[in-house]
Amino acid sequence: MAFTLPELPFDKSALEPVLSAESFDFHHGKHHRAYIDKVNGWIDEKGLAGKTIIDIVEFANERGDKPLFNNAAQVWNHSFFWQCLAPVDATKPSGKLRTMIESGFGSQQGLIEKLAAEAVSHFASGWAWLILEGDNLRITSLHDADTPIVNSMAPLLTIDVWEHAYYIDYRNARPKFAEELLAKAINWDFVSRNLDGAGAARADQAQ
Repeated sequence: MAFTLPELPFDKSALEPVLSAESFDFHHGKHHRAYIDKVNGWIDEKGLAGKTIIDIVEFANERGDKPLFNNAAQVWNHSFFWQCLAPVDATKPSGKLRTMIESGFGSQQGLIEKLAAEAVSHFASGWAWLILEGDNLRITSLHDADTPIVNSMAPLLTIDVWEHAYYIDYRNARPKFAEELLAKAINWDFVSRNLDGAGAARADQAQ
């Protein structure tokens, strides 16, 4: 058995001009696929048959298997990231999420500015995260392939700040990428659903 590359939850041109179809051809079609292919290559060798992606991330973390962890965690991180995106201006924060954003950050713009700042200031590769901590929203970032799965975090939203996430459309302008994405192409309905604490499971995958 093996994992397969999940379909994007939108047409690959649906986020233009924020992200181009070409960007998804590489980021989803090549980078995400490469992580999946590497994990699949270890299924028999490492006794991973029947395990989900989350199972494998936890298994690799417990055993200190860095190559397996990096690739499996990147499979999950990317699967979660795609669901955080939506066509330009398709959704807005509402209900409980809107109330929590206004309480914690003053406004949607306040949240966008702080999460963009986290993404921009994060040194080298990694991910900027909006997480649920008790009854509050918190912003943080994780390096390289590290993931909320092994950090006791309830993920709500993430921004990929590996260079391959933005170089095709923005070259080295990470600030512009973060600002454009957060202001125009976030799936706030997905973020709202994750307030139930089950966000991690929404990016899990069975063989």
